[in-house]
Amino acid sequence: MRTFIKSWIPQCLRILRSPCRSFHGNNRLLTSQIVSYYESINQCKKELPEYFNFASDVLDEWARLEKDGRKPANPAFWWVSDEGEEVKWSFEELGSLSRKAANVLCEACALQRGDRAMAVLPRVPEWWLLNVACMRAGIVFIPGTSQLTAKDISYRLQASKAKCIITSDTLAPALESVLPGSQFLRSKLIVGRGSRAGWLNLKELLAVASADHECVKTRSQEPMLIYFTSGTTGFPKMVVQSHSSYGIGFTISGRYWMNLTPSDIMWNTSDTGWVKAAWSSLFAPWICGSCVFVHNMPQFKPEVIAEVTLTFYTELRQLFHFLFLSSYKFPSLKHCVTGGEALNPEVFAKWKIQTGLDIHEGYGQTETVTICANMKGMKIKPGSLGKAVPPYDVQIVDDHGAVVPAGEEGTIAVRVQPTRPFCLFSQYLDNPEQTAASMRGDFYVTGDRGVMDEEGYVWFVGRADDIINSAGYRIGPFEVESALLQHPAVSEVAVVSSPDPVRGEVVKAFIVLAPAFVSHDPEKLTHELQQHVKKVTAPYKYPRKVEFVQDLPKTATGKIQRKALKSKEWARVRQGQE
Repeated sequence: MRTFIKSWIPQCLRILRSPCRSFHGNNRLLTSQIVSYYESINQCKKELPEYFNFASDVLDEWARLEKDGRKPANPAFWWVSDEGEEVKWSFEELGSLSRKAANVLCEACALQRGDRAMAVLPRVPEWWLLNVACMRAGIVFIPGTSQLTAKDISYRLQASKAKCIITSDTLAPALESVLPGSQFLRSKLIVGRGSRAGWLNLKELLAVASADHECVKTRSQEPMLIYFTSGTTGFPKMVVQSHSSYGIGFTISGRYWMNLTPSDIMWNTSDTGWVKAAWSSLFAPWICGSCVFVHNMPQFKPEVIAEVTLTFYTELRQLFHFLFLSSYKFPSLKHCVTGGEALNPEVFAKWKIQTGLDIHEGYGQTETVTICANMKGMKIKPGSLGKAVPPYDVQIVDDHGAVVPAGEEGTIAVRVQPTRPFCLFSQYLDNPEQTAASMRGDFYVTGDRGVMDEEGYVWFVGRADDIINSAGYRIGPFEVESALLQHPAVSEVAVVSSPDPVRGEVVKAFIVLAPAFVSHDPEKLTHELQQHVKKVTAPYKYPRKVEFVQDLPKTATGKIQRKALKSKEWARVRQGQE
Protein backbone atom coordinates (compact mmCIF):
# COMPACT_ATOMS: atom_id res chain seq x y z
CA MET A 1 0.00 0.00 0.00
CA ARG A 2 1.33 3.44 -0.88
CA THR A 3 0.31 6.50 1.05
CA PHE A 4 -0.19 9.78 -0.78
CA ILE A 5 -0.34 12.86 1.30
CA LYS A 6 -1.43 16.06 -0.23
CA SER A 7 -1.99 19.62 0.82
CA TRP A 8 -3.61 22.07 -1.55
CA ILE A 9 -3.64 25.22 0.55
CA PRO A 10 -2.10 26.14 -1.69
CA GLN A 11 0.91 24.03 -1.64
CA CYS A 12 1.65 20.36 -1.81
CA LEU A 13 1.08 16.69 -2.26
CA ARG A 14 3.46 14.05 -1.11
CA ILE A 15 3.29 10.47 -2.07
CA LEU A 16 4.73 7.69 0.02
CA ARG A 17 5.10 4.09 -0.97
CA SER A 18 5.06 1.41 1.68
CA PRO A 19 7.18 -1.70 1.05
CA CYS A 20 4.03 -3.74 1.63
CA ARG A 21 1.65 -4.23 -1.31
CA SER A 22 -1.56 -5.81 0.00
CA PHE A 23 -3.12 -6.64 -3.35
CA HIS A 24 -1.65 -9.21 -5.70
CA GLY A 25 -2.96 -7.90 -8.93
CA ASN A 26 -1.65 -5.52 -11.47
CA ASN A 27 -2.95 -2.28 -9.97
CA ARG A 28 -1.96 -0.22 -12.98
CA LEU A 29 -3.86 -2.60 -15.24
CA LEU A 30 -6.88 -2.45 -12.93
CA THR A 31 -6.78 1.32 -12.90
CA SER A 32 -6.50 1.29 -16.68
CA GLN A 33 -9.62 -0.87 -16.94
CA ILE A 34 -11.57 1.51 -14.70
CA VAL A 35 -10.47 4.89 -16.01
CA SER A 36 -9.43 4.18 -19.61
CA TYR A 37 -12.83 5.28 -20.93
CA TYR A 38 -12.71 8.60 -19.06
CA GLU A 39 -9.06 9.06 -19.95
CA SER A 40 -9.91 8.66 -23.64
CA ILE A 41 -12.48 11.46 -23.27
CA ASN A 42 -9.81 13.74 -21.78
CA GLN A 43 -7.52 12.87 -24.69
CA CYS A 44 -10.33 13.72 -27.15
CA LYS A 45 -10.40 10.14 -28.49
CA LYS A 46 -14.04 9.66 -27.48
CA GLU A 47 -17.03 11.94 -27.23
CA LEU A 48 -18.33 13.16 -23.90
CA PRO A 49 -21.31 10.99 -22.92
CA GLU A 50 -24.68 12.68 -22.78
CA TYR A 51 -25.23 11.46 -19.23
CA PHE A 52 -22.72 11.14 -16.40
CA ASN A 53 -22.90 11.00 -12.61
CA PHE A 54 -19.75 10.52 -10.54
CA ALA A 55 -21.62 8.68 -7.79
CA SER A 56 -23.23 6.04 -10.00
CA ASP A 57 -20.68 5.83 -12.82
CA VAL A 58 -17.48 5.90 -10.75
CA LEU A 59 -18.05 5.29 -7.03
CA ASP A 60 -20.63 2.54 -7.49
CA GLU A 61 -18.37 0.88 -10.04
CA TRP A 62 -15.53 0.76 -7.52
CA ALA A 63 -17.98 -0.64 -4.95
CA ARG A 64 -18.89 -3.43 -7.38
CA LEU A 65 -15.24 -4.34 -7.97
CA GLU A 66 -14.60 -4.16 -4.24
CA LYS A 67 -17.46 -6.55 -3.57
CA ASP A 68 -16.15 -8.94 -6.23
CA GLY A 69 -12.71 -8.97 -4.59
CA ARG A 70 -11.10 -7.24 -7.57
CA LYS A 71 -9.91 -4.17 -5.67
CA PRO A 72 -7.24 -3.70 -2.96
CA ALA A 73 -8.50 -3.96 0.60
CA ASN A 74 -7.80 -0.36 1.62
CA PRO A 75 -10.92 1.70 2.35
CA ALA A 76 -12.44 4.44 0.22
CA PHE A 77 -12.42 6.89 3.12
CA TRP A 78 -10.41 7.07 6.34
CA TRP A 79 -10.89 9.87 8.87
CA VAL A 80 -9.26 10.47 12.25
CA SER A 81 -9.60 13.32 14.73
CA ASP A 82 -7.25 14.90 17.27
CA GLU A 83 -9.17 13.02 19.95
CA GLY A 84 -8.43 9.66 18.37
CA GLU A 85 -11.85 9.08 16.82
CA GLU A 86 -11.73 7.06 13.61
CA VAL A 87 -14.10 6.48 10.70
CA LYS A 88 -13.46 4.08 7.83
CA TRP A 89 -15.79 3.46 4.89
CA SER A 90 -15.44 1.03 2.06
CA PHE A 91 -16.80 2.11 -1.32
CA GLU A 92 -19.83 -0.06 -0.60
CA GLU A 93 -20.41 1.64 2.77
CA LEU A 94 -19.94 5.06 1.19
CA GLY A 95 -22.59 4.11 -1.34
CA SER A 96 -25.08 2.97 1.27
CA LEU A 97 -24.58 5.96 3.55
CA SER A 98 -24.71 8.47 0.69
CA ARG A 99 -28.00 6.96 -0.52
CA LYS A 100 -29.43 7.48 2.97
CA ALA A 101 -28.14 11.05 2.97
CA ALA A 102 -29.68 11.64 -0.47
CA ASN A 103 -33.05 10.52 0.92
CA VAL A 104 -32.62 12.93 3.86
CA LEU A 105 -31.98 15.82 1.47
CA CYS A 106 -34.91 14.94 -0.79
CA GLU A 107 -37.41 14.11 1.92
CA ALA A 108 -36.70 15.85 5.23
CA CYS A 109 -35.06 18.88 3.57
CA ALA A 110 -37.56 18.90 0.67
CA LEU A 111 -34.87 19.52 -1.95
CA GLN A 112 -35.38 18.68 -5.59
CA ARG A 113 -33.12 18.16 -8.57
CA GLY A 114 -31.44 21.45 -9.49
CA ASP A 115 -31.88 23.01 -6.02
CA ARG A 116 -28.79 24.36 -4.30
CA ALA A 117 -27.45 23.43 -0.88
CA MET A 118 -24.69 25.36 0.87
CA ALA A 119 -22.42 23.49 3.28
CA VAL A 120 -20.24 25.33 5.81
CA LEU A 121 -18.46 22.45 7.49
CA PRO A 122 -15.01 21.67 8.86
CA ARG A 123 -13.17 18.45 7.91
CA VAL A 124 -15.84 16.04 9.11
CA PRO A 125 -16.89 12.81 7.35
CA GLU A 126 -20.33 14.23 6.65
CA TRP A 127 -18.84 16.71 4.15
CA TRP A 128 -17.85 13.84 1.86
CA LEU A 129 -21.12 12.03 2.51
CA LEU A 130 -23.24 15.05 1.62
CA ASN A 131 -21.13 15.85 -1.43
CA VAL A 132 -21.86 12.40 -2.87
CA ALA A 133 -25.49 12.56 -1.70
CA CYS A 134 -26.01 15.76 -3.67
CA MET A 135 -24.57 14.10 -6.78
CA ARG A 136 -27.05 11.24 -6.38
CA ALA A 137 -30.00 13.58 -5.95
CA GLY A 138 -28.97 16.08 -8.65
CA ILE A 139 -28.65 18.82 -6.02
CA VAL A 140 -26.01 21.52 -6.62
CA PHE A 141 -23.48 21.52 -3.77
CA ILE A 142 -21.97 24.85 -2.62
CA PRO A 143 -18.99 24.42 -0.26
CA GLY A 144 -17.98 27.25 2.07
CA THR A 145 -15.07 27.49 4.48
CA SER A 146 -15.85 27.66 8.20
CA GLN A 147 -13.75 30.85 8.28
CA LEU A 148 -16.49 32.78 6.48
CA THR A 149 -17.99 35.69 8.39
CA ALA A 150 -21.73 36.18 8.87
CA LYS A 151 -21.63 38.85 6.15
CA ASP A 152 -19.88 36.42 3.76
CA ILE A 153 -22.46 33.72 4.39
CA SER A 154 -25.38 36.12 3.99
CA TYR A 155 -24.08 37.26 0.60
CA ARG A 156 -23.50 33.70 -0.58
CA LEU A 157 -26.94 32.52 0.48
CA GLN A 158 -28.65 35.40 -1.30
CA ALA A 159 -26.51 35.28 -4.45
CA SER A 160 -26.78 31.51 -4.87
CA LYS A 161 -30.47 31.29 -3.90
CA ALA A 162 -29.56 28.27 -1.80
CA LYS A 163 -32.57 26.44 -0.40
CA CYS A 164 -30.68 24.54 2.29
CA ILE A 165 -27.86 25.46 4.68
CA ILE A 166 -25.78 22.71 6.26
CA THR A 167 -23.35 23.37 9.10
CA SER A 168 -21.97 21.93 12.31
CA ASP A 169 -23.49 22.27 15.76
CA THR A 170 -20.57 24.51 16.79
CA LEU A 171 -20.92 26.86 13.81
CA ALA A 172 -24.74 27.07 13.79
CA PRO A 173 -25.01 29.82 16.44
CA ALA A 174 -22.83 32.16 14.35
CA LEU A 175 -25.06 31.59 11.30
CA GLU A 176 -28.34 32.24 13.09
CA SER A 177 -28.08 36.01 12.82
CA VAL A 178 -28.07 36.05 9.00
CA LEU A 179 -30.53 33.27 8.21
CA PRO A 180 -33.78 35.26 8.73
CA GLY A 181 -32.88 37.48 5.78
CA SER A 182 -32.26 34.54 3.44
CA GLN A 183 -35.48 34.56 1.45
CA PHE A 184 -34.78 31.40 -0.56
CA LEU A 185 -33.85 29.19 2.41
CA ARG A 186 -36.19 26.26 3.02
CA SER A 187 -34.34 24.01 5.44
CA LYS A 188 -31.46 24.02 7.93
CA LEU A 189 -29.47 20.86 8.55
CA ILE A 190 -27.09 20.46 11.46
CA VAL A 191 -24.17 18.03 11.60
CA GLY A 192 -23.18 16.93 15.08
CA ARG A 193 -24.44 15.34 18.26
CA GLY A 194 -26.34 18.32 19.57
CA SER A 195 -29.81 19.51 18.64
CA ARG A 196 -30.94 23.06 17.95
CA ALA A 197 -34.39 24.55 17.66
CA GLY A 198 -35.48 24.98 14.05
CA TRP A 199 -32.70 22.74 12.70
CA LEU A 200 -32.89 19.21 11.36
CA ASN A 201 -30.27 16.82 12.74
CA LEU A 202 -28.45 14.76 10.11
CA LYS A 203 -27.36 12.00 12.48
CA GLU A 204 -30.89 11.40 13.70
CA LEU A 205 -32.31 11.44 10.17
CA LEU A 206 -29.65 9.06 8.82
CA ALA A 207 -30.51 6.56 11.57
CA VAL A 208 -34.02 6.13 10.17
CA ALA A 209 -33.42 6.85 6.46
CA SER A 210 -33.76 4.17 3.80
CA ALA A 211 -30.65 3.04 1.93
CA ASP A 212 -32.71 2.58 -1.21
CA HIS A 213 -32.26 5.50 -3.55
CA GLU A 214 -32.19 5.63 -7.33
CA CYS A 215 -29.46 7.93 -8.55
CA VAL A 216 -30.67 10.78 -10.76
CA LYS A 217 -29.62 10.39 -14.38
CA THR A 218 -27.76 13.67 -14.64
CA ARG A 219 -26.56 15.11 -17.93
CA SER A 220 -22.80 15.48 -18.26
CA GLN A 221 -23.02 19.27 -18.53
CA GLU A 222 -25.62 19.65 -15.78
CA PRO A 223 -24.47 21.84 -12.84
CA MET A 224 -22.95 19.88 -9.94
CA LEU A 225 -20.92 22.40 -7.92
CA ILE A 226 -20.77 26.13 -7.32
CA TYR A 227 -17.65 27.72 -5.85
CA PHE A 228 -17.33 31.35 -4.90
CA THR A 229 -14.07 32.84 -6.13
CA SER A 230 -12.79 36.34 -5.57
CA GLY A 231 -11.96 38.54 -8.52
CA THR A 232 -9.80 41.64 -8.61
CA THR A 233 -12.86 43.84 -8.16
CA GLY A 234 -16.41 43.46 -6.89
CA PHE A 235 -18.08 40.65 -5.00
CA PRO A 236 -16.96 37.01 -5.29
CA LYS A 237 -18.11 35.31 -8.50
CA MET A 238 -20.01 32.01 -8.60
CA VAL A 239 -18.10 29.44 -10.66
CA VAL A 240 -20.35 26.66 -11.98
CA GLN A 241 -18.79 23.23 -12.56
CA SER A 242 -20.70 20.41 -14.22
CA HIS A 243 -20.91 16.72 -13.39
CA SER A 244 -18.39 15.90 -16.12
CA SER A 245 -16.01 18.87 -15.74
CA TYR A 246 -14.76 17.78 -12.33
CA GLY A 247 -16.12 14.22 -12.39
CA ILE A 248 -14.20 13.21 -15.54
CA GLY A 249 -11.75 16.10 -15.89
CA PHE A 250 -9.36 14.94 -13.14
CA THR A 251 -8.71 11.53 -14.69
CA ILE A 252 -5.43 12.51 -16.37
CA SER A 253 -4.01 14.50 -13.46
CA GLY A 254 -5.07 11.89 -10.90
CA ARG A 255 -3.41 9.09 -12.80
CA TYR A 256 -0.34 10.73 -14.32
CA TRP A 257 0.40 13.83 -12.24
CA MET A 258 -0.54 12.48 -8.81
CA ASN A 259 0.42 8.96 -9.92
CA LEU A 260 -2.52 7.39 -8.04
CA THR A 261 -3.59 3.74 -8.09
CA PRO A 262 -6.25 1.72 -6.19
CA SER A 263 -3.65 0.77 -3.55
CA ASP A 264 -2.89 4.35 -2.60
CA ILE A 265 -3.95 6.60 0.26
CA MET A 266 -4.26 10.34 -0.37
CA TRP A 267 -4.05 12.89 2.44
CA ASN A 268 -5.16 16.41 1.55
CA THR A 269 -5.02 18.99 4.34
CA SER A 270 -7.16 21.51 2.47
CA ASP A 271 -10.16 23.11 4.14
CA THR A 272 -13.40 21.70 2.78
CA GLY A 273 -14.55 25.14 1.64
CA TRP A 274 -11.73 25.42 -0.88
CA VAL A 275 -11.66 24.00 -4.36
CA LYS A 276 -8.48 22.07 -3.56
CA ALA A 277 -10.59 19.74 -1.42
CA ALA A 278 -12.75 18.82 -4.42
CA TRP A 279 -9.68 18.35 -6.60
CA SER A 280 -7.59 16.20 -4.29
CA SER A 281 -9.83 14.93 -1.52
CA LEU A 282 -12.55 13.64 -3.78
CA PHE A 283 -12.46 13.54 -7.58
CA ALA A 284 -8.82 12.73 -8.40
CA PRO A 285 -8.32 10.00 -5.78
CA TRP A 286 -11.74 8.41 -6.10
CA ILE A 287 -11.75 8.18 -9.89
CA CYS A 288 -8.48 6.25 -9.44
CA GLY A 289 -9.98 4.07 -6.70
CA SER A 290 -7.63 5.45 -4.04
CA CYS A 291 -8.38 5.96 -0.35
CA VAL A 292 -9.04 9.52 0.84
CA PHE A 293 -7.40 10.10 4.23
CA VAL A 294 -8.44 13.03 6.43
CA HIS A 295 -6.94 14.22 9.71
CA ASN A 296 -9.32 16.70 11.29
CA MET A 297 -6.84 19.26 12.63
CA PRO A 298 -8.56 22.52 13.63
CA GLN A 299 -5.16 24.21 13.35
CA PHE A 300 -2.01 23.55 11.36
CA LYS A 301 0.34 21.30 13.34
CA PRO A 302 3.55 20.41 11.50
CA GLU A 303 4.54 17.87 14.14
CA VAL A 304 1.27 15.99 13.69
CA ILE A 305 1.63 15.96 9.92
CA ALA A 306 5.23 14.80 10.12
CA GLU A 307 4.38 12.09 12.64
CA VAL A 308 1.38 10.77 10.72
CA THR A 309 3.47 10.78 7.55
CA LEU A 310 4.23 14.04 5.81
CA THR A 311 2.49 16.86 4.00
CA PHE A 312 2.80 20.44 2.82
CA TYR A 313 0.63 23.41 3.65
CA THR A 314 0.45 27.14 2.94
CA GLU A 315 2.60 27.47 6.03
CA LEU A 316 5.21 25.64 3.97
CA ARG A 317 8.09 27.48 5.54
CA GLN A 318 6.90 26.56 9.03
CA LEU A 319 6.95 22.94 7.98
CA PHE A 320 10.36 23.22 6.34
CA HIS A 321 11.76 24.93 9.42
CA PHE A 322 10.31 22.21 11.62
CA LEU A 323 11.55 19.35 9.43
CA PHE A 324 15.06 20.69 8.98
CA LEU A 325 15.44 21.08 12.74
CA SER A 326 13.99 17.64 13.44
CA SER A 327 15.17 14.10 13.01
CA TYR A 328 12.24 13.00 10.85
CA LYS A 329 13.13 10.69 7.98
CA PHE A 330 10.74 9.54 5.28
CA PRO A 331 12.03 6.34 3.69
CA SER A 332 8.66 5.57 2.06
CA LEU A 333 8.30 8.91 0.29
CA LYS A 334 8.34 8.38 -3.47
CA HIS A 335 6.51 11.19 -5.25
CA CYS A 336 5.85 14.84 -4.40
CA VAL A 337 3.42 17.26 -6.00
CA THR A 338 2.65 20.93 -5.44
CA GLY A 339 -0.07 23.23 -6.72
CA GLY A 340 -2.17 26.27 -5.92
CA GLU A 341 0.53 28.91 -6.04
CA ALA A 342 3.80 28.89 -7.93
CA LEU A 343 6.51 27.36 -5.78
CA ASN A 344 9.79 29.22 -5.44
CA PRO A 345 12.91 27.46 -6.81
CA GLU A 346 14.64 27.63 -3.43
CA VAL A 347 11.90 25.42 -1.98
CA PHE A 348 12.54 22.84 -4.71
CA ALA A 349 16.23 22.86 -3.85
CA LYS A 350 15.69 22.51 -0.08
CA TRP A 351 13.15 19.74 -0.55
CA LYS A 352 15.52 17.87 -2.85
CA ILE A 353 18.26 18.10 -0.22
CA GLN A 354 15.92 16.90 2.55
CA THR A 355 14.24 14.03 0.70
CA GLY A 356 16.24 13.33 -2.44
CA LEU A 357 13.07 13.82 -4.48
CA ASP A 358 11.86 16.32 -7.06
CA ILE A 359 8.59 18.18 -6.64
CA HIS A 360 6.13 17.86 -9.54
CA GLU A 361 4.45 21.24 -9.84
CA GLY A 362 1.01 21.72 -11.38
CA TYR A 363 -1.29 24.65 -12.05
CA GLY A 364 -5.01 25.22 -12.35
CA GLN A 365 -7.90 27.39 -11.19
CA THR A 366 -11.37 27.08 -9.70
CA GLU A 367 -12.64 27.57 -13.26
CA THR A 368 -10.57 24.66 -14.61
CA VAL A 369 -9.07 21.32 -13.77
CA THR A 370 -5.27 20.93 -13.95
CA ILE A 371 -4.08 23.22 -16.75
CA CYS A 372 -0.36 22.44 -16.66
CA ALA A 373 1.67 19.89 -14.72
CA ASN A 374 5.01 18.18 -14.47
CA MET A 375 3.75 14.65 -15.04
CA LYS A 376 5.39 11.57 -13.61
CA GLY A 377 8.36 10.68 -15.82
CA MET A 378 8.73 14.16 -17.31
CA LYS A 379 11.94 16.13 -17.09
CA ILE A 380 11.52 18.48 -14.13
CA LYS A 381 12.39 22.12 -14.58
CA PRO A 382 12.30 23.65 -11.06
CA GLY A 383 10.06 26.70 -11.04
CA SER A 384 8.11 25.64 -14.12
CA LEU A 385 4.39 24.86 -14.04
CA GLY A 386 5.01 22.00 -16.48
CA LYS A 387 3.28 21.33 -19.78
CA ALA A 388 -0.37 21.42 -20.87
CA VAL A 389 -2.58 18.65 -19.49
CA PRO A 390 -5.10 17.09 -21.92
CA PRO A 391 -7.60 18.11 -23.13
CA TYR A 392 -6.29 21.65 -22.75
CA ASP A 393 -4.43 23.47 -25.51
CA VAL A 394 -2.49 25.99 -23.42
CA GLN A 395 -0.91 29.05 -25.04
CA ILE A 396 0.52 32.41 -24.04
CA VAL A 397 -1.48 35.20 -25.68
CA ASP A 398 -1.23 38.97 -26.00
CA ASP A 399 -3.86 41.59 -25.20
CA HIS A 400 -5.69 40.80 -28.44
CA GLY A 401 -5.77 37.01 -27.99
CA ALA A 402 -2.95 36.28 -30.46
CA VAL A 403 -0.43 33.58 -29.54
CA VAL A 404 2.98 35.07 -28.76
CA PRO A 405 6.34 33.47 -29.67
CA ALA A 406 8.20 31.17 -27.25
CA GLY A 407 10.00 33.12 -24.57
CA GLU A 408 7.69 36.14 -24.80
CA GLU A 409 5.55 37.12 -21.81
CA GLY A 410 1.77 37.18 -22.08
CA THR A 411 -1.38 35.83 -20.45
CA ILE A 412 -1.70 32.10 -19.78
CA ALA A 413 -4.74 30.96 -21.76
CA VAL A 414 -6.73 27.86 -22.73
CA ARG A 415 -8.09 27.51 -26.27
CA VAL A 416 -11.91 27.33 -26.41
CA GLN A 417 -12.42 27.63 -30.18
CA PRO A 418 -13.31 25.74 -32.28
CA THR A 419 -13.94 23.26 -29.44
CA ARG A 420 -14.54 24.28 -25.84
CA PRO A 421 -12.98 21.79 -23.35
CA PHE A 422 -15.67 19.97 -21.38
CA CYS A 423 -13.63 20.43 -18.19
CA LEU A 424 -13.87 24.21 -18.18
CA PHE A 425 -16.35 26.01 -15.95
CA SER A 426 -19.81 26.56 -17.44
CA GLN A 427 -20.19 30.20 -16.47
CA TYR A 428 -20.00 32.77 -13.72
CA LEU A 429 -23.57 32.34 -12.54
CA ASP A 430 -25.81 35.40 -13.09
CA ASN A 431 -22.78 37.35 -14.30
CA PRO A 432 -22.67 37.33 -18.12
CA GLU A 433 -20.34 40.33 -18.18
CA GLN A 434 -17.61 38.60 -16.21
CA THR A 435 -18.15 35.38 -18.14
CA ALA A 436 -17.62 37.26 -21.41
CA ALA A 437 -14.63 39.13 -19.98
CA SER A 438 -12.87 35.83 -19.27
CA MET A 439 -12.69 35.14 -23.02
CA ARG A 440 -10.24 36.77 -25.41
CA GLY A 441 -10.51 35.77 -29.04
CA ASP A 442 -10.30 31.97 -29.21
CA PHE A 443 -9.14 31.65 -25.60
CA TYR A 444 -10.19 31.56 -21.98
CA VAL A 445 -7.72 33.83 -20.20
CA THR A 446 -6.61 32.92 -16.69
CA GLY A 447 -5.56 36.39 -15.58
CA ASP A 448 -2.08 35.02 -14.86
CA ARG A 449 1.00 36.20 -16.73
CA GLY A 450 3.47 33.63 -17.96
CA VAL A 451 6.05 32.55 -20.51
CA MET A 452 6.26 29.31 -22.53
CA ASP A 453 9.69 28.03 -23.48
CA GLU A 454 10.70 26.20 -26.67
CA GLU A 455 9.87 22.82 -25.11
CA GLY A 456 6.34 23.83 -24.12
CA TYR A 457 7.02 24.35 -20.40
CA VAL A 458 5.02 27.21 -18.87
CA TRP A 459 6.61 29.62 -16.38
CA PHE A 460 4.55 31.74 -14.02
CA VAL A 461 5.29 35.48 -13.89
CA GLY A 462 2.44 36.83 -11.73
CA ARG A 463 -1.19 37.82 -11.69
CA ALA A 464 -1.93 40.30 -14.48
CA ASP A 465 -2.95 42.95 -11.95
CA ASP A 466 0.22 42.33 -9.87
CA ILE A 467 2.71 43.17 -12.63
CA ILE A 468 4.88 46.20 -11.78
CA ASN A 469 5.66 48.70 -14.54
CA SER A 470 8.76 50.61 -13.45
CA ALA A 471 10.30 53.10 -15.90
CA GLY A 472 9.10 50.93 -18.80
CA TYR A 473 10.33 47.67 -17.27
CA ARG A 474 7.67 45.04 -16.56
CA ILE A 475 8.54 43.21 -13.35
CA GLY A 476 6.75 40.12 -12.03
CA PRO A 477 6.57 40.02 -8.22
CA PHE A 478 7.21 36.28 -8.21
CA GLU A 479 10.73 36.74 -9.58
CA VAL A 480 11.65 39.26 -6.89
CA GLU A 481 10.04 37.19 -4.14
CA SER A 482 11.94 34.10 -5.29
CA ALA A 483 15.21 36.02 -5.17
CA LEU A 484 14.53 37.38 -1.69
CA LEU A 485 13.51 33.99 -0.35
CA GLN A 486 16.95 32.67 -1.17
CA HIS A 487 18.33 34.92 1.58
CA PRO A 488 18.28 33.33 5.06
CA ALA A 489 16.86 36.51 6.61
CA VAL A 490 13.57 36.20 4.72
CA SER A 491 10.84 34.00 6.13
CA GLU A 492 7.95 35.35 4.04
CA VAL A 493 7.70 38.12 1.47
CA ALA A 494 5.17 39.90 -0.70
CA VAL A 495 6.21 42.23 -3.49
CA VAL A 496 3.93 44.96 -4.86
CA SER A 497 4.22 48.22 -6.75
CA SER A 498 4.61 51.54 -5.01
CA PRO A 499 3.95 54.87 -6.78
CA ASP A 500 7.02 56.88 -7.73
CA PRO A 501 7.12 60.39 -9.28
CA VAL A 502 10.02 59.53 -11.59
CA ARG A 503 9.58 55.86 -12.52
CA GLY A 504 5.81 55.69 -12.23
CA GLU A 505 6.09 52.61 -10.04
CA VAL A 506 8.89 50.98 -8.07
CA VAL A 507 9.24 47.57 -6.47
CA LYS A 508 8.40 47.39 -2.77
CA ALA A 509 8.96 44.30 -0.64
CA PHE A 510 7.05 43.56 2.57
CA ILE A 511 9.23 41.11 4.46
CA VAL A 512 8.64 38.89 7.49
CA LEU A 513 12.06 38.20 8.94
CA ALA A 514 13.36 34.87 10.16
CA PRO A 515 13.67 34.89 13.98
CA ALA A 516 17.48 35.03 13.92
CA PHE A 517 17.42 38.32 11.95
CA VAL A 518 14.73 40.25 13.82
CA SER A 519 17.29 42.12 15.95
CA HIS A 520 19.51 43.11 13.00
CA ASP A 521 19.92 46.74 12.01
CA PRO A 522 17.03 47.43 9.56
CA GLU A 523 18.97 49.86 7.38
CA LYS A 524 21.95 47.55 6.94
CA LEU A 525 19.71 44.55 6.37
CA THR A 526 17.70 46.43 3.74
CA HIS A 527 20.88 47.28 1.84
CA GLU A 528 22.09 43.67 2.13
CA LEU A 529 18.83 42.32 0.73
CA GLN A 530 18.82 44.82 -2.12
CA GLN A 531 22.33 43.84 -3.11
CA HIS A 532 21.37 40.17 -2.85
CA VAL A 533 18.51 40.62 -5.34
CA LYS A 534 20.78 42.48 -7.75
CA LYS A 535 23.15 39.51 -7.76
CA VAL A 536 20.59 36.73 -8.31
CA THR A 537 18.30 38.43 -10.84
CA ALA A 538 18.29 41.39 -13.22
CA PRO A 539 19.46 44.44 -11.22
CA TYR A 540 16.51 46.63 -12.28
CA LYS A 541 14.17 44.28 -10.40
CA TYR A 542 15.60 44.96 -6.95
CA PRO A 543 13.18 46.39 -4.33
CA ARG A 544 13.84 50.10 -3.99
CA LYS A 545 11.57 50.09 -0.95
CA VAL A 546 11.62 47.51 1.85
CA GLU A 547 9.31 47.29 4.85
CA PHE A 548 9.73 44.73 7.62
CA VAL A 549 6.39 43.48 8.99
CA GLN A 550 5.19 40.99 11.61
CA ASP A 551 2.94 39.13 9.19
CA LEU A 552 1.30 39.34 5.78
CA PRO A 553 -2.43 39.62 5.01
CA LYS A 554 -3.81 36.36 3.62
CA THR A 555 -7.05 35.02 2.22
CA ALA A 556 -9.04 32.23 3.83
CA THR A 557 -7.09 29.81 1.64
CA GLY A 558 -3.79 31.17 2.92
CA LYS A 559 -2.78 33.06 -0.22
CA ILE A 560 -1.00 36.35 0.30
CA GLN A 561 -3.25 39.33 -0.41
CA ARG A 562 -0.92 41.42 -2.54
CA LYS A 563 -3.88 43.48 -3.71
CA ALA A 564 -4.59 44.59 -0.13
CA LEU A 565 -0.95 45.50 0.43
CA LYS A 566 -0.82 47.40 -2.85
CA SER A 567 -4.02 49.35 -2.09
CA LYS A 568 -2.73 50.43 1.32
CA GLU A 569 0.68 51.29 -0.09
CA TRP A 570 -0.73 53.47 -2.87
CA ALA A 571 -3.15 55.21 -0.50
CA ARG A 572 -0.39 55.88 2.01
CA VAL A 573 2.02 57.31 -0.56
CA ARG A 574 -0.64 59.48 -2.15
CA GLN A 575 -1.55 60.87 1.25
CA GLY A 576 2.08 61.82 1.75
CA GLN A 577 2.68 59.54 4.69
CA GLU A 578 6.14 58.52 3.48
